[in-house]
Amino acid sequence: MRDGTRVTTKEQWLTKRAPELRELFAHYMYGAHPASRTVTGSVIREDKAAFGGKATVREVSADCGLGSPVHLMIVIPNARTRPAACFLGMNFNGNYQLLDDPKIQLPQGWVGDKFPGAEPNRAADAGRGKQKDKWALEQSIDRGYAVATFFSSEVVPDDRVLAEAALKNLRPSGSEVRGPADTATIMAWAWGFSRMLDYLLTVPEIDGKRIAVVGHSRNGKTALVAAAFDERIALAIPSQAGCGGSAPDRVAPELAAWKANGRPTVETLPVINKSFPYWFCGNFKLFNEEPARLPFDQHELIALCAPRPVLLSNATEDAWANPPGQFEMLRAADPVYRLVAGDGLGAEKMPEVGKLLDSRLGYYIREGKHSMTTPDWKVWLDYADKWLK
Repeated sequence: MRDGTRVTTKEQWLTKRAPELRELFAHYMYGAHPASRTVTGSVIREDKAAFGGKATVREVSADCGLGSPVHLMIVIPNARTRPAACFLGMNFNGNYQLLDDPKIQLPQGWVGDKFPGAEPNRAADAGRGKQKDKWALEQSIDRGYAVATFFSSEVVPDDRVLAEAALKNLRPSGSEVRGPADTATIMAWAWGFSRMLDYLLTVPEIDGKRIAVVGHSRNGKTALVAAAFDERIALAIPSQAGCGGSAPDRVAPELAAWKANGRPTVETLPVINKSFPYWFCGNFKLFNEEPARLPFDQHELIALCAPRPVLLSNATEDAWANPPGQFEMLRAADPVYRLVAGDGLGAEKMPEVGKLLDSRLGYYIREGKHSMTTPDWKVWLDYADKWLK
């Protein structure tokens, strides 16, 4: 505890230390966790014969009180004998990129890419299906899982100027200027996960007790924050989440040292704050030069998920995301998991490349670069099979 009291029981962790840590992460890193809001959803389209009849694709317009709707796309396996477990994930440029389906609604606002026939930062038909291999939705359907996904920028645009304007919608004060502990973008996106979960709990074809969150890169950071702050989430899989997510903020000096090309070996706190100042709250910038002064590190964000399973997924050529540092975060979270759940990491060393460590605190590293792939999903489904089925 902050007062020096040692946590020795599961009850102490869950009722005292965990709430204290959430307050610290909110104040010093991600900004305030916005209050829940009533979510109302209306089905705008449904295709019950998707994937040759194997699945139902449902598009939902969800009103979360943001002034414009968040569009949630739900893909549900038709061949099931009970409500399906579900992966909930946030995508980078819109639901329409995940399937070759001309009927999926295009995002109406800002998007991060430019496509032929569209204005800059606007969606167009040329973008349809661009991310289908990265999400591999049919693979999940074939394994009996539903997948629900929404576009991050419909909560807060992933743009430093537009984000600041959108974040005002989540400030109770309504202030024009974001205060040092006010909600920042990653926390806002995590809040979006919770609002989409609110809706999924009303869907009879989905088992509300078996909903996993998943995300890659910045979306992986967000998925982990969502799980740490929302105990209804059953399992978390942050993929290559790196600094500000599943890798340490306190980076060894030899890794943080600047190279001749002006880039450190791994992403560091000052680098990420400079590149993406809107992701984190103002207080986080105070630790740019002295990250050791932070009253926590990312192992404690992972520990906030206990006793729920967490799988960190990485790639050998993505040194920027600090895969060894992420494994160290699991090792540091292990005592909490053993106290709360009775088991945790189950290994002292990183597993071999390509081999899944499927313990409650899981780890996986494959050959390759910073990306989300069809084979990644196969491993994630294997992990979910153990912990959600």
